Amino acid sequence: MHAASDMLAADRYWGARANLSYAWRTQLEQGAVLAFGSDAPVESPNPFLGLHTAVTRQRLDGVPGTEGWYPEQKLSIGEALAGYTTGPAYAAGMEDRLGKLAQGYLADLIVLETDPFSCDPDQLPEIQPVRTMVGGSWVR
Repeated sequence: MHAASDMLAADRYWGARANLSYAWRTQLEQGAVLAFGSDAPVESPNPFLGLHTAVTRQRLDGVPGTEGWYPEQKLSIGEALAGYTTGPAYAAGMEDRLGKLAQGYLADLIVLETDPFSCDPDQLPEIQPVRTMVGGSWVR
């Protein structure tokens, strides 16, 4: 999720048009399916950094301020998590077997040390997986 590192450059070079970039709320309201990623190796592959950006519209250092960058585009934690789970499955044409826990789906999941739905958004980047299941088997 490279919005955090792009926001200041977007404002500088695009001016008023910057409000059209990373317009996740607007896209959802228009019926788009969000499929988030990291743009690695340019950005960290850690999805919890992207979750933080999606719900706060801030960099880790708090820039551009408490309201966030174009705060009307903020997502809820549920919407942001869908951008990393069901959204990418849909984008890959695999929404019938990936992206959620359901009967008949591949059992690929992680167990987290912290509940992202109940923690402070500023804690999201620090969340760590404690267990990993791939294809229904625990691998970590």
